[in-house]
Amino acid sequence: MTPEQLTAAVESFIADAKAKAAGGLTVAEFGSLVIALLRLAVAGLDTMAGDGTDKKAWAVQMIGVLFDAVAFACVPWAATPAWLLLRPAIRSIVLAAAGGMIESLLPIVRKAAVA
Repeated sequence: MTPEQLTAAVESFIADAKAKAAGGLTVAEFGSLVIALLRLAVAGLDTMAGDGTDKKAWAVQMIGVLFDAVAFACVPWAATPAWLLLRPAIRSIVLAAAGGMIESLLPIVRKAAVA
């Protein structure tokens, strides 16, 4: 997969996620989107040459884009004031967790690619 193909695939994924979020999302659905995007990013990045640290940073950055695009859909209207205060901290937690998940997903994606 070329970098352009991966970028197009991620952009398409995020557009689909926005469409799903239009009707609202549960936290579990948001988590599923994060894992699916990470799997897509890891599978694509694993086929490219380059430094693993840079690849991981790019994948985490894409999770940040996903978070910015759809995380609000998980928040009930009544909780919006709290969301506005807590959003930066929650975003940091999600990105930190995504960084850790990449390490866990790498062997799974590689094993699936071989099979």
